[in-house]
Amino acid sequence: MQITRGATEDTRRTANDYVHHVYELVKRRNPGQQEFLQAVREIFDSLRPVFAQHPEYIRDGILERLVEPERVISFRVTWEDDSGKVHVNRGYRVQYNSTLGPYKGGIRFHPSVNDSIIKFLGFEQIFKNALTGLPIGGGKGGADFDPKGKSDREIMRFCQSFITELWKHIGPDTDVPAGDIGVGKREIGYMFGQYKRLRNAYEAGVFTGKDPSNGGSLGRKEATGYGLVYFTAEMFANHGLDLEGKKTIVSGSGNVSIYAMEKAIGYGATIVACSDSDGYIHDPGGINLDTVKQLKEVERRRIKDYLDFHPDAEYTENCEGIWSVPCDLALPCATQNELSAESAARLIENGVIAVAEGANMPCDQEAIDLFLENGILYGPAKAANAGGVAVSAMEMSQNSMRFSWTEEEVDEKLRLVMQDIHRNCVETAEQYGFTGNLMAGANIAGFRKVADGMVTQGLN
Repeated sequence: MQITRGATEDTRRTANDYVHHVYELVKRRNPGQQEFLQAVREIFDSLRPVFAQHPEYIRDGILERLVEPERVISFRVTWEDDSGKVHVNRGYRVQYNSTLGPYKGGIRFHPSVNDSIIKFLGFEQIFKNALTGLPIGGGKGGADFDPKGKSDREIMRFCQSFITELWKHIGPDTDVPAGDIGVGKREIGYMFGQYKRLRNAYEAGVFTGKDPSNGGSLGRKEATGYGLVYFTAEMFANHGLDLEGKKTIVSGSGNVSIYAMEKAIGYGATIVACSDSDGYIHDPGGINLDTVKQLKEVERRRIKDYLDFHPDAEYTENCEGIWSVPCDLALPCATQNELSAESAARLIENGVIAVAEGANMPCDQEAIDLFLENGILYGPAKAANAGGVAVSAMEMSQNSMRFSWTEEEVDEKLRLVMQDIHRNCVETAEQYGFTGNLMAGANIAGFRKVADGMVTQGLN
């Protein structure tokens, strides 16, 4: 790393001691929360030169304040299945930081949801939202509910029970949830309907990711995947490359994955593999996206059924094996820590030139280190997948105006936001001595925007 401009040996030592002290404090206060600690460590490692240049952040205790959520809400969710049996799940909402605007972040329904995962997602959301340049703070929510195999009525009853507890803590100017894993426009619709009933008011801006008939934005479903590819295209262009003809693998087969594939194909890339939680398909001639959409969006079937329509493709059990498929570009879009150091080494050995994250923290730290050490272009999640929350903020704007933009208008605004995020990451990395390291650039740029706001707002 270059010597940080404007910093002396003493200020660098003070900055290092401060960051180390706060991280040790976080570990003591959050024992066993591995995902949360991983996210904190990744951010902290980038920030040492920032504190060397800005001792006012140390004076004002910015890190100590930033790692503590402003509010954590945990509650029981009781619901009844179609046979009349009562079930109990845990619901969560972490309202992490409102310096830049109302809390903003998705709701995740998945059996893995716990305190650590919700806090890691909420902490990451602070910086991701800051990078968009839009006036939104960071939050996250969810429940350890598994929607797989549930009927529409069971999902509706769960969503209604979930929001019956949460509604008093959210609002268009307070906290604006959206979808995430296991939560799409169907679930958002059920929650919005229950909120409207309890609130006795039509406040469309309280949720984003809604169906357009409920005030949702056109282009929201596609936004995270499209934004990921817009960011990747900028990353390639900055190194004199383009996506034309690039063999691409995409983990997952939800909205992010499907629309990343769609946009990448539009840029001339060839998608050779995609996956779900059971396994992956490999189609060297190029995945047929229409078939994937039919299976996943219409029929809700497993990805292995792709072979019913394309018998020349190959299906392999165990979704982690997708990283063994040779490719130029890898887009991990499934879930956290899905790509390990072993998988990263295999990708590098097979000639990958770029990795961009569509999911939240899908690469573990050892994998990221390998990519950076080997000169692989790496697009970190908080920058590369910020397109979804950017369009969510646009949905909030449209709701406030009682107005709707066309899909083309939303897509163009999204493209410009992703270009700005990439440029900000590149320039910030250069400024603080991390030339070419977009992870450090994203961390520092997001942090500085929030930290400057916290300084001007005093103790809160």
